[in-house]
Amino acid sequence: MNQETPPATTDFAAWIGRTEQSDDPLAATQALAAAALFDLDPAPRCEGAPLPPLWHWFYFLPRAPQALLDEDGHPRRGGFLPPIPYPRRMFAGSRLRFHRPLAIGRPARRHATIRDVATKSGRSGSLAFVTVGLRFEQDGATCIDEEQQIVYREPGAAVPAPPVQPWPDAAPGASVQVVVPDPRQLFRFSALTFNAHRIHYDRDYASRVEGYPGLVVHGPLTAMLLAALAERTAHRRLREFSFRVQAPLFDLAPFRLVAIPTADALQLEAQRSDGQVALTASAAFD
Repeated sequence: MNQETPPATTDFAAWIGRTEQSDDPLAATQALAAAALFDLDPAPRCEGAPLPPLWHWFYFLPRAPQALLDEDGHPRRGGFLPPIPYPRRMFAGSRLRFHRPLAIGRPARRHATIRDVATKSGRSGSLAFVTVGLRFEQDGATCIDEEQQIVYREPGAAVPAPPVQPWPDAAPGASVQVVVPDPRQLFRFSALTFNAHRIHYDRDYASRVEGYPGLVVHGPLTAMLLAALAERTAHRRLREFSFRVQAPLFDLAPFRLVAIPTADALQLEAQRSDGQVALTASAAFD
């Protein structure tokens, strides 16, 4: 680490209630780049067009100076987020409600509040959970409400590569998409989100320092792919979407997205090459 970190017993209660506000013009340039990443038609990404669900993650980005990055690529701790000393960090999940689409090319504002900081002990060691509430506004109206959970954990044993084996048959009526992760794709997603976390593009660092068998697929990237599958399956606009990361995905083998219709929603999963569920999600529609 490039900075001295506090002991694990530090009380982070003082961070609860801390707020941050940021503005973004929602320039079409970022949406056009995202369309290229997902092999989508760029034509609908013009000024005034609705921003697809979850694409707000390509905006309101932190811009820490290069000199203030830690060894792992994240900004040094102790700014808006508390200085939790555990080295492994993960965007573990989010709950979103879409009131109205954000419009490309129109100024918008993000309000962020730290709602909770909790420490626990698990099978893999000590963990810390930071819950952040987010509200996105445009033209004086709330467009998106979101609650994110970020998890920090102690170093652990090396993570083995999941074996490759046939997936079980999907449930009747399920929509299925197989994704072949690619280092170029992971690098471009990191660039679009200004995320310098080295586990997504630096294979030597990912294996030598953090003990992963390959490059780690971003949880938000997988969530975006699932949200897009949900809208294609339902042919309706998302009203609510939530997801939780359960296990890492790597660029070593394809993974499978599955959308299963229920009475009033879709249940979604991202399944690893060994059949283990890596991410679960739920989608509800207008």
